[in-house]
Amino acid sequence: MAFTNTGFTPNAAGLAPFEGDFFFLGLLMVAVFLGSIGFPVIYAITRNPLHPRRWSLHVKLTLVTTAILLAAGTVLYIVLEFDNPRTFGAKDAGTTIFESLFLSTMSRSGGFSTIDIAHLHDSSLLVTDMLMFIGGGSASTAGGLKVTTLAVLFLAAFAEARGKQSMEAFGRRIPSDVLRLSVSVALWGATIVAVATIVILQITKASLSHVLFEVISAFATCGLSTGLTESLPDSAKYVLAVTMWMGRVGTVTLAVALANSQRRQLFTRPEERPIVG
Repeated sequence: MAFTNTGFTPNAAGLAPFEGDFFFLGLLMVAVFLGSIGFPVIYAITRNPLHPRRWSLHVKLTLVTTAILLAAGTVLYIVLEFDNPRTFGAKDAGTTIFESLFLSTMSRSGGFSTIDIAHLHDSSLLVTDMLMFIGGGSASTAGGLKVTTLAVLFLAAFAEARGKQSMEAFGRRIPSDVLRLSVSVALWGATIVAVATIVILQITKASLSHVLFEVISAFATCGLSTGLTESLPDSAKYVLAVTMWMGRVGTVTLAVALANSQRRQLFTRPEERPIVG
């Protein structure tokens, strides 16, 4: 379940009985990490474990972005939950750091949790929303938009801020069609989440923070839940089921369709710049 980033557990209490077993939880984190970075990354690392310079740009972007997100999520959970007695507030510093790292890892699509997600502050729920929405690596067992999509969007923003016409990373130039594909996938994902959230809010009249959390968790096929899904009416569960399918299959299908729809254009239209921002 950890390697496939599924998040199911046969225990009625989840992983709460194992919250003090750092060895067991550490193994789960390793399995989730390996499953979420993607098979191309695992293949490249096993072929050249001691020669990072031979790794492709995709491998480097995936590993660096994943490491940044894991570290950022851990720090944010520590800062936002250190005073919450229902989560990490009553625990010592070492346990808080470890469990924050565990939650940051599982929020990427792992789906396991040693605490009751409903007890998190709304600020922490929003952080988890963002981590789940990003997800793991391309061609991995994780869901979400994928970390390389996020990396390309940020590289484009940095290139624009510095006045560069092309995106560059690790001594390589990224073509503009990759940026167009990343923007399309991000907009597609945001549209799915927005529509599903509005529909479920209209059906249930539940709180926005919990509905948004459940929808993004479904979109990213993460598995974390505030407990709202269990009490949803069947109509809302059908919406979540469609959201899961579109999040897992729809983004991949869109990416492949856009990548295969490139065609040669033998003319150029007159250029005109609209006002942006």
